[in-house]
Amino acid sequence: MKVSIERATLLKAVSQAQSVVERRNTIPILANVLIEADGDTVTFRATDLDIEVLDRAPAMVERAGATTVSAVTLHEIVRKLPDGAMVQLAEDGAAGRLTVAAGRSNFNLATLPKEDFPVMASSEYTTNFSAKAEVLRRLFDKSKFAISTEETRYYLNGVYMHLADSEEGRALRCVATDGHRLARIDAPLPDSAEGMPGVIVPRKTVGELRKLLDEDDMDINVSVSETKVRFATPNITLTSKVIDGTFPDYSRVIPMGNTRRLEVDASEFAKAVDRVATVSSERSRAVKLQLDEDRLVLSVNAPDSGAAEEELAVAYGDEPLEIGFNAKYLLEIASQVDRENAVFMFNSSGDPTLMREGSDTSAVYVVMPMRV
Repeated sequence: MKVSIERATLLKAVSQAQSVVERRNTIPILANVLIEADGDTVTFRATDLDIEVLDRAPAMVERAGATTVSAVTLHEIVRKLPDGAMVQLAEDGAAGRLTVAAGRSNFNLATLPKEDFPVMASSEYTTNFSAKAEVLRRLFDKSKFAISTEETRYYLNGVYMHLADSEEGRALRCVATDGHRLARIDAPLPDSAEGMPGVIVPRKTVGELRKLLDEDDMDINVSVSETKVRFATPNITLTSKVIDGTFPDYSRVIPMGNTRRLEVDASEFAKAVDRVATVSSERSRAVKLQLDEDRLVLSVNAPDSGAAEEELAVAYGDEPLEIGFNAKYLLEIASQVDRENAVFMFNSSGDPTLMREGSDTSAVYVVMPMRV
């Protein structure tokens, strides 16, 4: 194999590959990226056995071929090469080496046989549809903060993507929860998505998927089966196993009877929470909200470090209420609001609180209160 490829193109392909590779693994080949050159394209494939990413890049192929080399080492080399450089990759099969050359720089890397590289078994996808990158980005970006990190409840370690009935009709819905907060985001149902099985997309896959979704008007082809999900652009294909488990009935924890309505400027609210939380102890990070007519007082009382209080003008016309929340959870939920105002719906100081963005019902958040 012998190819010439532009540095920026190579860096983009290799960086996606090396981020999938598990740093700590006992199988040496899993630390490698499979490089295959043919025609005028080079493909880079990496896997951790749960996720596989395949990136196609244009290149001048002098000699077709394939080999595998350390993904992290190759990425580090390419990252440190000068902008605009032409990089030459040349494989010496007999010596088991790959030469990486650019200008006066020359690197000689150990390779492993391509035959040892595991290729993810193909799956029969029952549903195939296309969605705009910005639609998928909104679904996953607004829900991923609520993914649980608790390994024992593994079925919460991802985003549950499924079909649902919303106020606007049938919807493609993403839900994530860790038991303390919940995010439920809807998008109009794409053509051909009807009949899609509900799948739990793992946290790591959600992170990798984010890199495909930067160009707003790009169409992403989504394929779903009971065991796998695949997201594909013309150049990149991301395939992932889904979490084998049953996502809980989240509708039971979304409060429907909350009547006390608070409307507040979302960015002002987030900044105020951040400021008063500065003095709280890291363990609890509890912020107390005191609501009165058109007035909200945020306060933190940390006996070991001090106290803080801030008042905000808000729209609130119900009876007074005192309620406490984990500051981190409040901040994460408030930072999801794209519109100017956040609307909180309360019931009592011990019940879950619902939050949405203005009058938009396609994004709903729930946060559990804390004792303060």
